[in-house]
Amino acid sequence: MMFGFLFGKNKVKEALKNGAVIVDVRTPHEYDNGRIPRSINIPVDRISASVERIRSMKKPVIIVCESGMRSNTAKNILKSAGIEEVHNGGSWESVLKIINKL
Repeated sequence: MMFGFLFGKNKVKEALKNGAVIVDVRTPHEYDNGRIPRSINIPVDRISASVERIRSMKKPVIIVCESGMRSNTAKNILKSAGIEEVHNGGSWESVLKIINKL
């Protein structure tokens, strides 16, 4: 799984450069304790109900959580709903580090 994330790191960078929206799928409590500025909090159990909201943004999507497990689940839900450009960013902290280096 870690190798897959490292491979996907460049895709995350590209998506960020293309104006990606960052969706944090942790709980509101986790989100309130630390987050990526301008990210959107949609807990993983609400992703299915938020597909049209996310689709309407018409931007690449980067999903983050604490470790990458919940974001992978959310990515699969969005992909199966037909949203093309969705990336599992892994932990929100690792994506924040990428953003800070851009």
